[in-house]
Amino acid sequence: MYYNQPPPHNGLQGQDSYLIKVTGDGELAVQPDSASVNLGIITENKELIVAQQRNSQEAKKVIHSLLSLGIPQNHIQTFDYRIESDYDYEQGKQIFRGYKITHILQIQLEDLTLIGKVVDTGVQNGVNYVSNVQFKAKNKDSYYRKALTLAINNAIEKAKTIAGTLNVTLFPIPSLVIEGGGVVQPFYHHPETLVKGISSTQFEPGQILVKANITAEFHYKPKY
Repeated sequence: MYYNQPPPHNGLQGQDSYLIKVTGDGELAVQPDSASVNLGIITENKELIVAQQRNSQEAKKVIHSLLSLGIPQNHIQTFDYRIESDYDYEQGKQIFRGYKITHILQIQLEDLTLIGKVVDTGVQNGVNYVSNVQFKAKNKDSYYRKALTLAINNAIEKAKTIAGTLNVTLFPIPSLVIEGGGVVQPFYHHPETLVKGISSTQFEPGQILVKANITAEFHYKPKY
């Protein structure tokens, strides 16, 4: 997205037309108001059907335990499901070890105080892999617009500083504004494999950084 205004005609044409080009940055730290976490059930067996059946039973048990916490059914969905063949290697030979079934559920949460309990409950009921604990802000577009306003104001202040240092007259409305894009940096918890027995898992939401940047051009003229 860009904004382009024709240069003013009062003394800025031809040899009297001068240009200041600056970048503007805006950054906003916001509190997350939602989260998601991936809970995985991994089962292994030499018989594919046996591995699938065990995985299905464990997954049902995990889902039931999460529903008992009050998590809505539509906030629990399958994120990934894989069937893989496992092999051992001895003296350069490939030896079939069995099948591995991986069923990963993604849990969406609006109550951030529940995330530790969700992980603990999942582990206690068959989850043996946890990954992508992510804290998010639902109104990120609104926050981005605020960061964009900060970026534009930052560019204006930079242009004023340059013009003041050069002792020239600045036309404060930019003739061109180019949006450089935005970045939302949510807080992640690194993937890890968990085993039964872990309890009272603590997760700190921290803050989310919403960033915006622009490039702007301002016309100015010397003071005669």
